[in-house]
Amino acid sequence: QVQLVESGGGLVQAGGSLRLSCAASGRTLSPYAMGWFRQAPGKEREFVVGISRSGSSTYYADSVKGRLTISRDNGKNTVYLQMNSLKPEDTAVYYCAARRPSIWSRDWVDYDSWGQGTQVTVSS
Repeated sequence: QVQLVESGGGLVQAGGSLRLSCAASGRTLSPYAMGWFRQAPGKEREFVVGISRSGSSTYYADSVKGRLTISRDNGKNTVYLQMNSLKPEDTAVYYCAARRPSIWSRDWVDYDSWGQGTQVTVSS
């Protein structure tokens, strides 16, 4: 397993932007496909976006397509989530996760390692 630490969350007004980071320690991120999930109070954990091990392939949930962008820098052992045009319904705790296969999964049970989460709050 790899240890993951998210950062970059905060409070932002609707229409604003945030950039989340997910940094790995202990091991390099390059062998892992990565995903971002989010969980709002009283709701199930929801897939947001995934990126393949090489970064060449990504997949976005329909609810965030065109507003959020995932990227990774394997040299820095970091995955990023650029969040633009934020909406109040994006409010949630955001988690990054890693899995050994080269491609992402939309199912959270397929991931081996998780960060502690970072809170994103979007005010209307």
